[in-house]
Amino acid sequence: MLRKKICGALLIILLISFYSVGAYAYYLLSETKTTIHQTYQKTNVKKLRNVSQVLKQKKPVSILLLGTDTGALGRTDKGRTDTIIVATINPTTKKATLTSIPRDTQVKIAGSSSSYGKINSAYTIGGVSSTIKTIQNTLHIPIDFYLLINMGGLRKLVDDLNGITIKPLLTFNYSYAHVKKGKTVTLNGKQALAYSRMRYSDPEGDYGRQKRQKQVIKAIVNKALSTETITNYKSILKTLENNMQTDLTYNDMITLETNYKDAASSIKSYVLQGEDATINGLSYQVATAKEKRKTSNRIRASLNLNPSTDDFVGEINSYSNYKNSYNSRSSTGNYYGNGTSSNDHYDNYGKSSESYSHYSQTFSSDTSSAYKSDNYGFGN
Repeated sequence: MLRKKICGALLIILLISFYSVGAYAYYLLSETKTTIHQTYQKTNVKKLRNVSQVLKQKKPVSILLLGTDTGALGRTDKGRTDTIIVATINPTTKKATLTSIPRDTQVKIAGSSSSYGKINSAYTIGGVSSTIKTIQNTLHIPIDFYLLINMGGLRKLVDDLNGITIKPLLTFNYSYAHVKKGKTVTLNGKQALAYSRMRYSDPEGDYGRQKRQKQVIKAIVNKALSTETITNYKSILKTLENNMQTDLTYNDMITLETNYKDAASSIKSYVLQGEDATINGLSYQVATAKEKRKTSNRIRASLNLNPSTDDFVGEINSYSNYKNSYNSRSSTGNYYGNGTSSNDHYDNYGKSSESYSHYSQTFSSDTSSAYKSDNYGFGN
């Protein structure tokens, strides 16, 4: 269900959907209190908005959906977030959006000493906090909440739902997935995971995989909306308890169920479109400044926020990029409509007292296995 693994991250909308099938389902929500408390994990990132007020006033919210590549294929290491999706939920328009960020997107990673890296390694370097900061710095958007699930849990979740039904977007045989384009099929957990993982046989590569991941997300949401799901709620909750992490509290979820659930019926998908690039021998997706601004504007519009007034950086390849970006952040930008300096909201790309050499350190000079190996990703 999430990217390179099945965009299971839209678990937030899955949860909203699951708990929106009537009074009995609402009763079940109260039964999940213990589970939700156990999955709760706060980050060290200061919220860019007062999320309590946002929910109280029924304003649109953003949720960062992350899927790690652990818990599947026998992986037990920390891994990377190879599925990265920014979800927005607007209770007024009753619409939700999913914006995928390709795992190989070149970014300046918050908390990293390197000049740049692939966005999926932010989690390896600094966990969820680093990932959130990196996305906020790159797209100039507020991340209100996050939800992370590992891929082993995703597989179990699909099985808890007794499988999902999809109409394959193309014909291929990969691992447990043997599908034919346009021929409706019901997939179990292993098959759904494989369907979402396959990349190299897709003419569209990673972008094609993202389409399949979002397709799986919607299939999970649709299945969760069915009343038959209620009979499996105990196994579903057990799966979530063991495989999910979020900073959504029990009360937050109650509020989402009460005021935001209708948005799950209208979900539009987008992607931060990059261009293929080989930098220091490694493949990247490089999104232009124009593309980043377009993506930012779309997300902010869905949150009822004005466009960002700050500059966006395209390919990151020199100190001047950081200097220019830093200078623009020093101006009186208005990221969130509150009139505060953008430096209050973003990690600075640099400080005047720091030397050029700090920024000229290249990705290739980092000897960390998190950078040198691409074996964390699926489809290899």
